[in-house]
Amino acid sequence: MIAIIDYGMSNLRSVRHAFAALGADARIADTPSTLKNARALVLPGDGAFGPAMQSLTARGWLDPLHAALARGAPFLGICLGMQLLFESSEENGAHRGLGILRGAVKKFPRAAGKLPQIGWNQLQIQPQSKFLAGIAENAFAYFVHSYYCAPMDENIIAARTDYGISYASAIESGKVWGAQFHPEKSGADGLKMLQNFLELL
Repeated sequence: MIAIIDYGMSNLRSVRHAFAALGADARIADTPSTLKNARALVLPGDGAFGPAMQSLTARGWLDPLHAALARGAPFLGICLGMQLLFESSEENGAHRGLGILRGAVKKFPRAAGKLPQIGWNQLQIQPQSKFLAGIAENAFAYFVHSYYCAPMDENIIAARTDYGISYASAIESGKVWGAQFHPEKSGADGLKMLQNFLELL
């Protein structure tokens, strides 16, 4: 069973429907104890970093999340869920993240253009990416965000996207994957990415 974590900060149905379209047993997990039996974890997210961390903490998700990762459960963070993997964010102040990956979440510079970035943008895919295997170079994905992830280790970057600056739009580190965009809203290519994730389990 793939656990889609419900911490009150996401539209979970579109993610669940995307996995269901691929024939996967993906269920919305609304209690932390669910993670003990989960084959893999998916952390979606819409909204702000600080309130998201507060919600994860208040609902008791932090220890079960780290325990699942410690036992090697594959993990996919989507949009805000990818940002939460990092150590900190400067969104509306300074906030600590899950600290699973080293690095910070930063705001796009003013020169980037209109914020948030909403709509389709291209992926410059790294050839070694397993999550993005079979996706054409410069394929489009659907984004909604004002902040971007800046990993300390650039070797974990699976794809980059340009929006005023070149930034990490997908990451891979061991059994941890992240997409700043929304695969579940990115058409056939997005479904292919989720299928790749399933095949990596």
